[in-house]
Amino acid sequence: MADLVTPVAGVELILGGQKSGKSRRAELLARAWLAGEAAAVPRQATLIATAQPWDGEMRQRIARHRADRALRVPGLATVEEPLALARTLRRLSAPHHLLVVDCLTLWLTNLLMPADGAVSSAEKSEQNMPSVLDSKVQTAHLLEALRSAPGPVVLVGNEIGLGVIPLGPEVRQFVDELGLLNQSVGDVAQRVVLMVAGQALAIKQPAV
Repeated sequence: MADLVTPVAGVELILGGQKSGKSRRAELLARAWLAGEAAAVPRQATLIATAQPWDGEMRQRIARHRADRALRVPGLATVEEPLALARTLRRLSAPHHLLVVDCLTLWLTNLLMPADGAVSSAEKSEQNMPSVLDSKVQTAHLLEALRSAPGPVVLVGNEIGLGVIPLGPEVRQFVDELGLLNQSVGDVAQRVVLMVAGQALAIKQPAV
C-alpha cells in the first residue's frame, strides 16, 4: 500500500473538489514533516496563501482558516502571496523547509479574473486576452521554480473539470486554463493525489 502520510522528496499536487479534504491533507503533511527526525538544521514549514480578502465573507473565511491552522499545525508559518508565486518559492525553498501552496486555483483566478475588475471584458478582447498570455508566462516561471526547488513543495488545487460546461466565454476560458495548469504541475510533481470525501487516492507516485 502506498505511503500517503509522509511528504515526498519533491513536489506533491493535491487535487479535489470543494471541501474534499485538500487543505486538511496538506496540513497533515506539514505536521508530519515538522514531526520528522531531528536534523542538523531544524525543519520548517510555511503556507503560501494565495487568497485575497475580496469582501467581508472572504475576510472572515481567511481569518477562520488562519485560526484553525494555528490549532491544527502550530508550527506552520504563513506568507500571503496572491501573484508572485514562483518568486516566493525560490526565496523560501530549502532542503529543511516544506512549502504548502494553497491554492493554485485562487492564484490563477488572481491572474485571469482579478476581483478589482481592472481590465474589462471588452478590453481583454481588444487586447487579445493579455491576462491569459501573462498567466502562461507566470505558469512557466512556476514550473521552473518547482523543478529547481531544493526542498519539498505541496500544492493544493481544485479539480473543476468534471461538471457541466460553464456558461460564458471567460469562465470557459478559466476552466480550460486551470485544467492545463493542473496538467503541467502534475507532470512536474513526483506525487499527485485526488481527494474524494476526505480520502486520498494516489494518481501518481514516485518511481521506486
